[in-house]
Amino acid sequence: MEIIADTTEFYIERDTAVAIGKFDGVHLGHRRLLEEILSAKERGLAACIFTFDIPPASLFGGDARVLTTNREKQRIFEHMGIDFLVEFPMTAETAATAPNAFIMDYLVSRMNTRFLAAGTDVSFGRRGEGNSSLLKAMANECGYEFKLVDKVRTEDGREISSTLVKECIEKSDMERVTSLLGEPYSVSGSIVHGNHIGHSLGFPTINIYPDENKLLPAYGVYRGHTVIGEKIYASVSNVGCKPTVSGDNKVGVETYIYDFDADVYGQDAIVSLEHFTRPEQKFASLDELKAQLSRDISQNRV
Repeated sequence: MEIIADTTEFYIERDTAVAIGKFDGVHLGHRRLLEEILSAKERGLAACIFTFDIPPASLFGGDARVLTTNREKQRIFEHMGIDFLVEFPMTAETAATAPNAFIMDYLVSRMNTRFLAAGTDVSFGRRGEGNSSLLKAMANECGYEFKLVDKVRTEDGREISSTLVKECIEKSDMERVTSLLGEPYSVSGSIVHGNHIGHSLGFPTINIYPDENKLLPAYGVYRGHTVIGEKIYASVSNVGCKPTVSGDNKVGVETYIYDFDADVYGQDAIVSLEHFTRPEQKFASLDELKAQLSRDISQNRV
């Protein structure tokens, strides 16, 4: 997958099938949209995603928290078979682009769009005035086929959206999150040295520190899996600031991996959070912490 970022001066020579959106979380609604451009590869079009390098809301003082960081989205898109990913710079200048000019200058002239898919709530350009109606109205003039993709809904009729996923994460309803995303919610990062307390207690762990804008569920212990390299391991993680042993209050994810004790410092890990076990708590002593860790590890083995 070719990633185009940090520039508005780009050009894709191939004819493309483009999906436009924020794609935060890459939930089932997004995946339905991406199915459209991936199927267009059978017609010889390159599957291309047009998204933004930062959440548009963050430019205007809105909620900057994300379900998926740019790096996490890149991994997901590449795994799905996307050919080009455009992470368009979101600045005051680019945000002020007239919607019709946005279509002509970027989607058509720079991306050779021949097929375009978007959701019903798509917005772009000055004051977010660009919408699905404009994309449809300009299709014939610009030489692309437009496909409007309806929202995917849950069994109880709610639209699957990034907002709904965030609501469930904030409640630590990780099973519901998995059903909305089509895969477990995960946190990724480089494995760093911690305070090695876990190792001294007989429970060696790995530590990662998520991107500061990454949305995390409530502090506590979660059952899940961890991917390191090409291997997947059952694991149990603590999300939080380890109040019993740490005074810096730096929020991280500390993970015990079952039947694993290798030196993996500096490698990347993807830690899924699949089931909430208990809230984070401060213990009166390391012996109490050790006893609880033993219970957590025993109870969460799968």
